[in-house]
Amino acid sequence: MIVVDTSVWIDILNGTDSDAARQCATLIEAGAPVALTDVVLTEVLQGIRSEREVRSVERHLRAFPILQLQGLDDFTLAASLYRQARRAGVTIRKTLDCLIAAPCVRSGSPLLHADTDFDRLARCTALEVW
Repeated sequence: MIVVDTSVWIDILNGTDSDAARQCATLIEAGAPVALTDVVLTEVLQGIRSEREVRSVERHLRAFPILQLQGLDDFTLAASLYRQARRAGVTIRKTLDCLIAAPCVRSGSPLLHADTDFDRLARCTALEVW
């Protein structure tokens, strides 16, 4: 399963021609197992202004598997990822990035993204990037 980050979904929704958006479209068209996390769903939906568009986007995103944070273990894993990065001299700017990474690490799912914090996190933790 390949988890797609908020940064990529936003590019797709805005019609931004980025490498990650093209990769995501190719994966979906090929029937690859694309997923997202509950935090990604929240981030995407909170940025949409029209309730009509929110309903449409939510319906489309819910068609994909959604990895959910599972209890305190995923929250402590997210904190551990953050600490591992700090020990390696890397500061992750947003706690939410670690909360997105935690279910990816737990499930062994690579993350397709357009956010450099994930590349930095992957260099010093078990997070895999696509």
